[in-house]
Amino acid sequence: MDDESQSKTLYVGNLSRDVTEILILQLFTQIGPCKSCKMITEHTSNDPYCFVEFCERKDAAAAVAAMNGRKILGKEVKVNWATTPSSQKKDTSNHFHVFVGDLSPEITTDDVRAAFAPFGKISDARVVKDMTTGKSKGYGFVSFYNKLDAENAIFNMGGQWLGGRQIRTNWATRKPPAPKFTVLISDGSKHLRFDDVVTQSSPQNCTVYCGGIQSGLTEHLMRQTFSPFGQIMEIRVFPEKGYSFIRQSQSPAWMGGFGSPSAQAAAQPGPVMSNLANYSMAGYQTQ
Repeated sequence: MDDESQSKTLYVGNLSRDVTEILILQLFTQIGPCKSCKMITEHTSNDPYCFVEFCERKDAAAAVAAMNGRKILGKEVKVNWATTPSSQKKDTSNHFHVFVGDLSPEITTDDVRAAFAPFGKISDARVVKDMTTGKSKGYGFVSFYNKLDAENAIFNMGGQWLGGRQIRTNWATRKPPAPKFTVLISDGSKHLRFDDVVTQSSPQNCTVYCGGIQSGLTEHLMRQTFSPFGQIMEIRVFPEKGYSFIRQSQSPAWMGGFGSPSAQAAAQPGPVMSNLANYSMAGYQTQ
């Protein structure tokens, strides 16, 4: 809040996805009367969290002392004073970003932030999670205001144990804006020859977009279709929108096989276009 001394609202984080607003209110009203509870669930990023507003500040303060670190449905929750969110997301583009890899599945964003906090003021931290399962993908990012702090964190934290694994640290660079592509589509608005698409693509491109699939789109179908052309590193499917992204270990297999004139003569797939060269689909370059 703008003035914490007047605040009666608490942030409750690192919650199990089975926790409900009713359960939170049942637990926190044992400390003092509560006005409301608002649950926030972000399926594509962090664990659920909520905001609990008390009628009296003294009860909120007691709840911070009593509930922080307690387990609710098997997870140790984080309880602290809530802060008013800014009107827009904080711009960290000029900050210094550290890649943190080989994370144990149980490590949360709060764990990563706490581990790196001794090295300086942190502007952002997150553990990257699978959009479908909500589980950690085994890596995350920490952003520092100061470059020296980030350098010290990289030097000192590489190889340290966090949870049950030794972590990797390195510099992370954000993706540049996506290049503007002319998409190959079938409605006649614009049509590019296969050779034109190859010419416009980076030789290091390992990711393609496959779209125009009206039904039956699954990860299994994409893997079955594209695996003959080389090792597949990652597949993202969006069935409701009819497209997917496929990232392969090497680029030539895409360009020399699927989508070539000979392959097109044998089948009529949906649009296939070049996407981003050598980038992961998580917002940062891979290490």
